[in-house]
Amino acid sequence: MAGSTYKIIELVGTSDKSWEDAAKGAVETASESLKDLRIAEITKLDLAIENGKVVSYRARLNVSFKYHKGD
Repeated sequence: MAGSTYKIIELVGTSDKSWEDAAKGAVETASESLKDLRIAEITKLDLAIENGKVVSYRARLNVSFKYHKGD
């Protein structure tokens, strides 16, 4: 029985609400064009600050999806 192969890509999601929304948005957007998404690992969180206030959250993720021959 053959094992599976997965490809890993890096995504960056942004949100004006939270890191969770940023990560969720990145995965949901990627799922529109990639199939068989498996695991998302958050590798970095940061935020943008303007005039002493947080204006946006950013989540960087490594996302794996199953590799299909011919992709």
